[in-house]
Amino acid sequence: MKLFLKRSKKSGLPPESLIPVGDKGVDKTKITVFTFNKDRFEEKEITPEELPRYRDSADVVWVNIDGVNDVEILEKVGSLFEIHGLVLEDILNTDQRPKVEEHDQYLFIVLKMIYSSKDTFDIETEQVSFILKKGVVVSFQERCGDVFGLIRERIRSGKGRVRKMGADYLTYTLMDAVIDNYFVIMEQLGDRIELLESELIGNTDTEISMKIHELRRKVILLRRSIWPLREVVNSLLHSGTDFINKITLPFVRDLYDHTIHVIETLETFRDILSGMLDIYLSSVSNRMNEIMKVLTIIATVFIPLSFIAGVYGMNFKYMPELDWRWGYPAIWLLMIAVIAGFLGYFKYKKWI
Repeated sequence: MKLFLKRSKKSGLPPESLIPVGDKGVDKTKITVFTFNKDRFEEKEITPEELPRYRDSADVVWVNIDGVNDVEILEKVGSLFEIHGLVLEDILNTDQRPKVEEHDQYLFIVLKMIYSSKDTFDIETEQVSFILKKGVVVSFQERCGDVFGLIRERIRSGKGRVRKMGADYLTYTLMDAVIDNYFVIMEQLGDRIELLESELIGNTDTEISMKIHELRRKVILLRRSIWPLREVVNSLLHSGTDFINKITLPFVRDLYDHTIHVIETLETFRDILSGMLDIYLSSVSNRMNEIMKVLTIIATVFIPLSFIAGVYGMNFKYMPELDWRWGYPAIWLLMIAVIAGFLGYFKYKKWI
């Protein structure tokens, strides 16, 4: 789980330098094409040389590219769909924040797909980029595997609206699938926090502190990936762009509501974790105070005992008590009486 990717390899290079940034590349770039309308669909894995035949299709075309490390293929796709060099650079730089850019011929959208394992809750993020043109959607992913399986099934079966609507609605459904997966992550994070809360009560083990810091780190990563999404969806909703039809705007508005819900949930979790850390630190402080109180009581009790032992430990020749037959048990009784007196006083003051 990395918060930042290294960009040092791009240091000093001019703009539009196509240098991959990221470590989730695939050995071989895979290009899959869906072409469909309300009556039929076609699904095919193709080579870059076959792409030109889909550029001017009368049907809706979805080109999905798994693997963005092959610069040569990316340049061919950019040339075919007239994608600006700076946009291609952003696609290769997989540390982009979610954003939307409107160009003359297309919309460029960047999102973060988030995955987690149920057992260890290890979080991984993957950048997914969309190019929305009239009748064409081109999606770029770092690797194979995504959250779009149900959308593909709906295209194949013809269920729902996706085959009856345009490329803008397809883009909405892809974004919606990414955001819906955030709710799965939020549920897993909420379960982890609840378990940690139950462990925290009355526990000052340093392992609890490490677990809290680990969850806070994951929340920071999620916040970096999700927080800018509100701006992205809001821009799509209010930009008045020609690439989003009016009939699709209500769905985008619903997408905005989902985004706000996810962000508010994430902020709630962040506040809870901050509170848990404060509780842990307070518990540690209280535990230390209890220890110091016990040590202080012991030290206070032994101060007069040390004084008595010191007096009768002096080697003066004329000390009457030393020759007294009952001197030794008398000193013991005196010491016990002092201890009992101090403990009784502390109890009366409710210090112990």
